[in-house]
Amino acid sequence: MIQSPSMQSTLPNRTEAGRRLVESLLKYANRPDVIILALPRGGVPVAYEVATALQVRLDLMLVRKLGAPSNPEFAMGAIASGGIQIINDDALQAHPIDRVSFEAVVAREAQELSRREKAYRGARPSLRLKDQVVILIDDGLATGSSMMAAVHAVRVQAPSRIVVAVPVGPIETVEALRSEVDEVICSLIPEWMISIGYWYMDFPQISDEEVINLLQRAWQRESSSSSDEETHDD
Repeated sequence: MIQSPSMQSTLPNRTEAGRRLVESLLKYANRPDVIILALPRGGVPVAYEVATALQVRLDLMLVRKLGAPSNPEFAMGAIASGGIQIINDDALQAHPIDRVSFEAVVAREAQELSRREKAYRGARPSLRLKDQVVILIDDGLATGSSMMAAVHAVRVQAPSRIVVAVPVGPIETVEALRSEVDEVICSLIPEWMISIGYWYMDFPQISDEEVINLLQRAWQRESSSSSDEETHDD
């Protein structure tokens, strides 16, 4: 399922972008088998709004784009937790790179992925996604390499359903993901993508501190909800 309420518009910021996704995801509200996985860093503020509105769990799916040395914003592919690696063959044809240089990019991004895992999740146990409904959220799609890596990383854990929800993305990437997951929700599908940030009026870099703060707030809410349920059971 692809939803595109508006073909041409802009998004005020990531917070509002998340709120705009909520209506299309209401069927997943208040369900203990649903977990939202944000792609950090930019996807975290978007996912936080959705998880808060739906009252479901929030966690992370750590991925790293493999940027071409000649143009770091151009994704040659992506890696994700669990040793998942996705290669964008079209990108490698457009930006040829030798094996040694490519492996150097992979090693650097793997190191950063590991750093973020420790910084963001600390000692939290590994994700257990078997038979869960997993909603993957980022602040937008471009080539889709990062989201595809996230999908593959989730799929190996045998969830019951995989949903991708993003505020903006190009039709070709949305269609490619549609063949990989159970549902794709995209609020805005521009005729010309240009870049993700182009479609936001306010699109600042997200810091590690902001990510950690939002996660702690979400996890505190979940902990409080669990405590309230245990009190009512007693």
